[in-house]
Amino acid sequence: MSKQNRRGQSEPKRWHGVIDYLYVIIGALFVAISFNVFLLPNAVASGGTSGISTILNGLFEWRPAIVQYSFNIPLFIAGVILLGKNFGLKSFVGTLALPGWVFLTENWAPWTEDPLLGALFGGIGVGIGLGIVFRGKASTGGTDLAAQIIHKYSGLGLGTSIAIIDGLIVLSSAIVFTIELGLYALIALYVTSKTIDLVQVGWQRSKMVHIITNRQEEISQAIFDEVDRGVTKLSAYGGYTDRERPILMCVIDQTEFTKLKNVVKKIDPNAFVIVNDASEVLGEGFKRE
Repeated sequence: MSKQNRRGQSEPKRWHGVIDYLYVIIGALFVAISFNVFLLPNAVASGGTSGISTILNGLFEWRPAIVQYSFNIPLFIAGVILLGKNFGLKSFVGTLALPGWVFLTENWAPWTEDPLLGALFGGIGVGIGLGIVFRGKASTGGTDLAAQIIHKYSGLGLGTSIAIIDGLIVLSSAIVFTIELGLYALIALYVTSKTIDLVQVGWQRSKMVHIITNRQEEISQAIFDEVDRGVTKLSAYGGYTDRERPILMCVIDQTEFTKLKNVVKKIDPNAFVIVNDASEVLGEGFKRE
């Protein structure tokens, strides 16, 4: 292979690396702004080192950026030592970038003084930011690393470990501030998780349809002709008859479901149709990334 070809093939990888770092930096900025203009002014401590810094700011007026650095850096080092894995430079950049942006935006005026609005829009902003960071194949460190350490040495599931840490932070918020603010923190935590999913997966939703019918060939052809979607035939056996009875599987955009339903109903009104949500579909006719 010539040097020119090798160089040409390495260029996309190099640019992908640069874009990933931009994702991490921009995502951390979103999180920091949402923290300073929505969550911190309304004492909404929705988990993570940001939640811890909110609580300590309320108790001792400690600067959140300093608190986050004080937790993030030791946790990153502990993660490298105890978990014995390379978290990568991008995650280290995220670990440093978030408190840095929090420091640079700490004097921004609050955008609302309503705790409910702060929880909702703060949760959305943090979710957007973390979703962008995750798209850069990195993290902002903090309590995520603590959860991985607990997971490894306690045997608890990773999701359970994260829930325990965030739950303790929210509980501490309810004790330090008020129960009502603790409930707002739960709202923010929930909104953040849903927003992360939205950023990761996207707005588009698809449907996976399974069709059990005695008129397979006709329905397959009609779906191809009228809905412009392909069909996969799955091997299956009837539980009562123990005879082979293939199942048709088709993945469609949710806007196409009514058309597909009418096609099936017109050919075989007795067809058995099962519909499931497909949050992300990659391939021809769908996303290519």
